[in-house]
Order: sequence, then structure tokens, then C-alpha cells
Amino acid sequence: MIRFISAITFITLFLICSIPIFFVEWIIGKFNMDLKNRSSLRIVQWAIRTATWFCGTDVTYIGLENIPKDTAVLFVANHRSIFDIVLTYPKMVGPTGYISKKEMRKVPLMSTWMCLLHCQFLDRHDVKAGLKTILESIESIKKGISIFIFPEGTRSKDPDAFLPFHSGSFKIAQKAKCPIVPVTINNTNAIFEDQFPKVKKVHAVIEFGKPIHINELAPEDQKDLAGYCSKLIHETYMKNKELV
Repeated sequence: MIRFISAITFITLFLICSIPIFFVEWIIGKFNMDLKNRSSLRIVQWAIRTATWFCGTDVTYIGLENIPKDTAVLFVANHRSIFDIVLTYPKMVGPTGYISKKEMRKVPLMSTWMCLLHCQFLDRHDVKAGLKTILESIESIKKGISIFIFPEGTRSKDPDAFLPFHSGSFKIAQKAKCPIVPVTINNTNAIFEDQFPKVKKVHAVIEFGKPIHINELAPEDQKDLAGYCSKLIHETYMKNKELV
């Protein structure tokens, strides 16, 4: 419980103390958007790393060299925990917006930072709104901002099974003509969700796979990108179980 209270206290203090930074970042963005993107990224990465330290989480990262440094991509990952974002974001090398559920827009200050970081808010029950989110994500990638999405749509509670990957998520990469980086996440659910509201000191494994170039795939895999990526990530997930 102490870890949970410490992490929440730090995050709350950070959000409150960062209010003046919102205005500084807004002003910077008016003159130099690239500088604003990079400064916002580094500030939040520092805050997240500090919060993770309070939680005592140990993470093994595999394949960090597979994260492209010179092009925007679509990151796709299995979803286990709210810590999936916390533990992947510090490893982003450039501006990256996460696609999150629309309810996050209602969280004071947190949603302001998310907007600064080009995050998208998805209404999973509104097809029209979902299409708008996809179109906005495509435009973000064309502007050099990577997008990180969890195609399952929500967290899977089955230890070894994934929920179906929604094919609409992959329209982003198809239309933006960008690579897909598969991300496999193991054991993040053991940090928080498995013993809510306590935070447990555990070991998690996150692997970034080699970028997938859609036009290099077999025709049948191009037609079923969701199935192809789900199978690839699940195989990696089972392989990495022994590392946890």
C-alpha cells in the first residue's frame, strides 16, 4: 500500500506543479512545435520513470534497437494493465500519442498533458467517433508523430489468451503507409490489477519487435493484419513467460 500511496502522491504533486509548464509549452509550440514536442516528451518521461521507481517495478526491455528513430510508426501491443503505458512511454524516442479511452479526457490535468503529447481519445461505442480517431491518428503519423494503440480495445484478464485484435486499428498503418512495431508485454498485470489497490514489486518484460512493412508481407497476411500481428505478439508473449 505504501508504494501505491507514494506513486499517487508523486503523480498528484507533479500534475499540480506542472500547471505553469502547460503555458510555457503552449508558448513554445507557437514558435517551435518540434521543440515543444521534444520538451513535453522528456518532461513526462521523467515523471513516469520517477513514479515507476516509487512502485519498485523491475522491467526487462528487449529489442529497443527496433524502435525507429527517423520515422513515425504505429506501435501495436497486447494489453494487460494501466502500467502498459507507464512502462512503454519512457522508451519512446520521438513524439508518440497513445490512443486511450474517452473517459481519460475527464481527468483534470492528466488529460491536458495527454493532449500536449498528441494522445487520441477513443469512444469504443461510437463508430463515427472511432472513425474520426483513426483519421486523426493517420494525420498525426503523416506529421511525424507515432501512434501507440492496444488493438484488443481493453485489458485481457486471461493470463495466456488475447482478446481479438480489432482490424480497424491497423487501418492507421495502411492509410498512413507506415511501419508497424509489434510490442509484447508480460506480467504488468501483477503490478497492480492482480491485487488492487496494492502495488506489488514485480518483474515485467516488454519486447519491441522488428518493424513490419506491410507491402513486404504475403498477400494473405496483408489482408489480415490484425490476425498476423496478434499471432506474432502471442508467440513472443509465450516465449517471454520464462523470463518473468
